[in-house]
Amino acid sequence: MIKKSISLTAEGKKELEKELEELIANRPAITERIATARAFGDLSENEEYSSARNEQKVAESRILEIQDILKSAKIIRGGSKNQASLGATLDIDLGGKKVTYTLVGPTEANPLEGKISNESPIGKLLMGRKTGESFDFNNKKVKILDIK
Repeated sequence: MIKKSISLTAEGKKELEKELEELIANRPAITERIATARAFGDLSENEEYSSARNEQKVAESRILEIQDILKSAKIIRGGSKNQASLGATLDIDLGGKKVTYTLVGPTEANPLEGKISNESPIGKLLMGRKTGESFDFNNKKVKILDIK
């Protein structure tokens, strides 16, 4: 099986590494909660036990997911100031409203933080464009004001 590389910014990689450290550091506390809940008796009706086991399952799954992402991560450097690419931060006029987006890979995307995936509909339209270019998106005029 061929593994696909995952594009991350250096900041995104650091955030994942921090989350991984926190999840690993929290393992003993979850194990302790399981042991304490187990001592309450009948596990079939023990909500504390079920909750702690579920938390452990979610944490272990996320640990494996982050480790897998980091193994196949390709760090993207800031793009060219001449053309929108992965890692570039763009100021755009979106239907008369100025917004700032950073183009990132899908793993790191978080539109609420202004990080949009290069695979999202608007991300695909932004990729490869230059400062001053305009296009239509969802019945709105979009113009690239600046690429950093």
